[in-house]
Amino acid sequence: MGAIRIEILNPKALQLIKGMQELQLIKLSDEPSTVLAAYLKKTRKKSDSAPSAEEIAKIVKDARRKRHAKK
Repeated sequence: MGAIRIEILNPKALQLIKGMQELQLIKLSDEPSTVLAAYLKKTRKKSDSAPSAEEIAKIVKDARRKRHAKK
């Protein structure tokens, strides 16, 4: 079966979802909150020394600064 993302608006709905999980109708799993986090998780599985989110943010910040300095 496929996977879907559900945003819970009412806390009572979470009780229903947990009940379905106990009946083994569905499986719950934690997913990264952003596309970037998902990408980082995927790439870090294959690498022994992946950069941290802070290191990536610094690289992006430096690249943006250089790009804007040219204008």
